[in-house]
Amino acid sequence: MDITGLIIFLAIGAIAGWLAGMLIKSGGSGLLMNIVVGIVGAVVGGFLFGLLGISAGGIIGSIVTATVGAVLLLFILGKVKS
Repeated sequence: MDITGLIIFLAIGAIAGWLAGMLIKSGGSGLLMNIVVGIVGAVVGGFLFGLLGISAGGIIGSIVTATVGAVLLLFILGKVKS
């Protein structure tokens, strides 16, 4: 992965983590935590979409996939914490 790919990867993670935080109302977690949540969400979302046979192409598809996974991740973490 070159530097441009890494920057895009981190940006998608940050956007997905931020969107998930807004949707779940978990409050501001900061840029680093948003990136972590977005990257883990991308793995979760990619796994789930793969099980359903859905292929997300392009940057928008990647953001949607990562956001869905991140929302699910934050939802589960919120249930476990309470």
